[in-house]
Amino acid sequence: MKFKIFLLIALVSPSFMMAQQAGKTVPQLGKSPIRDVIAAMTLEEKAKLVVGLGFRFGPQNGPTVGKTEVKVPGAAGNTFAIPRLGIPSITVADGPAGLRISPYRNKDSSKSYFATAFPVGTLIASSWDTSIAYKVGKAMGSEVHDYGVDILLGPALNIHRNPLGGRNFEYYSEDPIVSGYITSSVVNGLQSNGIGTSIKHFAANNQETNRSTVNTIVSERALREIYLKGFEITVKKSNPWTVMSSYNFINGTYTSEDYDLLTTILRKEWGYKGLVMTDWFGGKDPVAQMKAGNDLLMPGTAQQSQRIQSAVEHDSLDGKVLDANVERVLNLILKTPGYKNYKYSDHPDLQKDAAVSRMAASEGMILLRNEGNALPIKKGANIALFGNTSYDIIAGGTGSGDVNKAYTISLAQGLKNAGFNLQSSLTGSYEKYIEEAKSKRPPQRNMFMAPKPIDEMVLSSDLINSQANNADYAIITIGRNAGEGADRRVENDFELTSFEKDLIQNVGSAFHAKNKKLIVVLNIGGVIEVASWRDKVDGILLAWQPGLEAGNAISDILSGKVNPSGKLATTFPVEYKDVPSAKNFPGKEFTDKATTGNFGMKLVPAEVIYEEGIYVGYRYYNTYNVQPAYEFGYGLSYTDFKYENLKLNSTTLKGKITISLTVKNTGRVAGKEVVQLYIKAPGKNLDKPNEELKGFAKTKLLGPGQSQLVSFVINTSDIASFDTESSSWVAEQGSYVVEVGASSRNFKLKSSFNLPKNMTTEKVHKVLVPQQNIQEFKKPSSESTSTIFELNNFRIGS
Repeated sequence: MKFKIFLLIALVSPSFMMAQQAGKTVPQLGKSPIRDVIAAMTLEEKAKLVVGLGFRFGPQNGPTVGKTEVKVPGAAGNTFAIPRLGIPSITVADGPAGLRISPYRNKDSSKSYFATAFPVGTLIASSWDTSIAYKVGKAMGSEVHDYGVDILLGPALNIHRNPLGGRNFEYYSEDPIVSGYITSSVVNGLQSNGIGTSIKHFAANNQETNRSTVNTIVSERALREIYLKGFEITVKKSNPWTVMSSYNFINGTYTSEDYDLLTTILRKEWGYKGLVMTDWFGGKDPVAQMKAGNDLLMPGTAQQSQRIQSAVEHDSLDGKVLDANVERVLNLILKTPGYKNYKYSDHPDLQKDAAVSRMAASEGMILLRNEGNALPIKKGANIALFGNTSYDIIAGGTGSGDVNKAYTISLAQGLKNAGFNLQSSLTGSYEKYIEEAKSKRPPQRNMFMAPKPIDEMVLSSDLINSQANNADYAIITIGRNAGEGADRRVENDFELTSFEKDLIQNVGSAFHAKNKKLIVVLNIGGVIEVASWRDKVDGILLAWQPGLEAGNAISDILSGKVNPSGKLATTFPVEYKDVPSAKNFPGKEFTDKATTGNFGMKLVPAEVIYEEGIYVGYRYYNTYNVQPAYEFGYGLSYTDFKYENLKLNSTTLKGKITISLTVKNTGRVAGKEVVQLYIKAPGKNLDKPNEELKGFAKTKLLGPGQSQLVSFVINTSDIASFDTESSSWVAEQGSYVVEVGASSRNFKLKSSFNLPKNMTTEKVHKVLVPQQNIQEFKKPSSESTSTIFELNNFRIGS
């Protein structure tokens, strides 16, 4: 018996396997068929290949699995190498707004490894320009390539379900069409460099509160139409190398352990051939993750590898399933620069990429208000610049979305660069105050949390009046930051602080008394309340978080060097209570069931019910007739545009229909216009929003009097909705109204076409079914008031 046990151990040990292969040629990755390479691997090697090499928090904490050289310090993770089979380790790194790696190495400050901080995702989407998104992706990807990283962990495209979402700045929009097409363009730009992406967080990861424990309870239709659609578009339009599963549960199952999400939908329905990896420490059961089709567990722990190996040995995990996971990891490695032994330079062209960042930032900034043509400001004007953020600009959010950059151009510096004169006494006071306040801050120990904002400098009425006497304009910058690990709050975040309100009131009164203008710049990552104070100012520029060239890009707009052409990709409500998910965000906690997770973190089980269903963002505001402060798609320009000659090539939809129109610049300066195509469906049997975005296009730069023909092609599948009862995408028979305009409430031209009969465009699997009642919003009848929610109470599942 002892001999048999010894023989069994010998047969499965790596050393025995390698000894057996010593006398013959060992298969090599890329030179031998992949199946031969897999056959030559030991079970231990397979179990390690599908688990990352661990996570370093500092020099005292080494990797949790195996042994690795840190190829790129500050990168987020590495995979397991098997040199004898020609399998190298590959490197993955954050993040969505630029590569996040350590700026210095081995305490040597003589050489730096900075990367470009590009504008945040919401700003890129606000350009409504897929060519800009591609250029940003291409520039970002060149740095990933030049620094020796194989996979960038981004872009992120979760939906702006609620304005308090802590990572909304990373995400693109409240609309899946905008999200999907902007993301696919960024991915195509990134991957044109020969590096990979990891689109995230798949799926319904729309909050940071209890992100690892929250059960997202959502209907099949809302999930398919709102929260999965952008991912589907991206997968089909850009073929990202990897997809990152999210932390949360969907309808009772961790996404990283959900076969129906990762295999049935992603692979079988959408045809995805790439790899799925977990978010860092995501999920709980590594065996369930393997079975679900989650091929790579990141950052990886020794326990995960051991559990996978043990599961195969004890028949609770089919070896063929593990082999399929291994094969997808190997296919990924084969594509990477690391496998191809690319000799990276560590010297990206940061100057060129900064120019791309500046250009993209100005393309996505949005002019919200411009009373009396307060903007642009004449060159050489004297400006009184108020607000800490004017001097300490926020380039981007915190956490994995942050970038270690060489510099950030403040608004003060940008205005000087643009030829404006700043009131020196005010500027000097602010700069001294901020420097002293920063020197007193305790060291920041949490990469996920932004440091506490510095209290605004107290200003006397005499100082403000003095500035009003001497300056031509006043500019106030309002700053907000957020990031990974926490959601925002309503008080003093979504809403202005009492100091900010007083600052706007006092500066506005002083300058308006002298017949001078007040401009507010919003340097924010997420939506804030504007309705209560906007009438007190003359201009509002929504600059978002514009990357390292922030001040220069903002000044390009303020000076008129660039005509603003950005449009809102997310709605600004009048009040937080107007938000359709306000009553159920971020859900409820079950504190009596709290446990302790990784690194001693408290894990509180929670759930959130998406009662608004498909009525997210403008779909809700338009359908329920709730007036927003600024609607989805809104944005002003320094010029005017005329829409004309709307034509449909047919009044009957037979497969597809072409819609065209002409846009003409009727103003005095050159500009670009975002043309938005919405369609109003019959909604006979399926509950439908008033209208839905089905296409968008940004014109070229049109000089005064110039026109451009804009065309859209609409397929039957574009107007189909998900029918839960039949698990099908269905386009209903009837008349469809085409609405073309400058926002979701500003339609310039209308027409219609007819669909002669009901059309099923796709039959899918009945999966991800919620197991409890969801009281979903239902389109109100014409008699209903705008303030009453109608609910559709139905039973789904068992």
